[in-house]
Amino acid sequence: MSATDDIDDSTAPLIEHLAELRTRLIRAVLAFIVGMVICFSFGSAILDFLLVPIEKTMRNLGNPNPVMQYTAPQEYFFTLIRISMVGGLAISFPVIATQLWRFVAPGLYRQEKNAFLPFLIASPVLFLMGAAFAHYVVVPLAMQFFLGFSDAASILTALVVEGQAPRKSGIDIVFQGKVNESLDITLKMIVAFGLCFQLPVLLTLMGKAGLVNAEGLGNVRKYAVVGILLLAALVTPPDVVTQLILFVVVYGLYEISIWLVARVDRKREAQLRADGYYDDEDEYLDDVDPEEPIVEDRKE
Repeated sequence: MSATDDIDDSTAPLIEHLAELRTRLIRAVLAFIVGMVICFSFGSAILDFLLVPIEKTMRNLGNPNPVMQYTAPQEYFFTLIRISMVGGLAISFPVIATQLWRFVAPGLYRQEKNAFLPFLIASPVLFLMGAAFAHYVVVPLAMQFFLGFSDAASILTALVVEGQAPRKSGIDIVFQGKVNESLDITLKMIVAFGLCFQLPVLLTLMGKAGLVNAEGLGNVRKYAVVGILLLAALVTPPDVVTQLILFVVVYGLYEISIWLVARVDRKREAQLRADGYYDDEDEYLDDVDPEEPIVEDRKE
């Protein structure tokens, strides 16, 4: 066999993998486009759902008729496009994850498949939990903080009361929210908390790869606390209650991650013992002082 035949044989699997990758990408993109079209068809209903926290806050602060506005002709259309992209990604994620799994799975051992598949399922579930927590808990608190600085009657009442005497001085400050700016707050919170809820998945995968262990995560706990506090200050409004909620949730996820990584460490140690790579006598000799004489018990 010539060198040219060897090169042709080596390039054949690569071409097959590239063709397989192209097929998987096309299917994933088509699923995303279909999901995007579906979400665009119900864009107005999805937008109403995402604006529920600010609507309830405005009603609670005294505005009986909450109104949102847009100031550019294309603003509402591109707002629906943004919603469609985020919603289309959420709808098509099972198809995208399936295509990714079918492309990667043939190159994995059975043990690696059993280890990777639960995380592929847990990741979207945790993201949805984080998104729901942001939408139903964090965003209402943020809106309450932002809109609650001054008297609700002077900020939120967009209707002029009939018969009200004109003011001789001063300016009435009235909240007239823009659709895209109000939606930005909700989407940023949803994405931020959805990603924060991926912490157990990320650290457990790193534990399975041997990059981190439970002891190391426990030793850097104080640095993790500082990092979580900084994260809470960056992604939440300057409201102590909201920041405290985020800190408690993310720190709880960090402690859960340590527990999960500890389980991974115990399973790895048990496997090494079963395979004969882990010797208890070596561990015992490491703890013995080399200068101390070893006394053996002998029976006379």
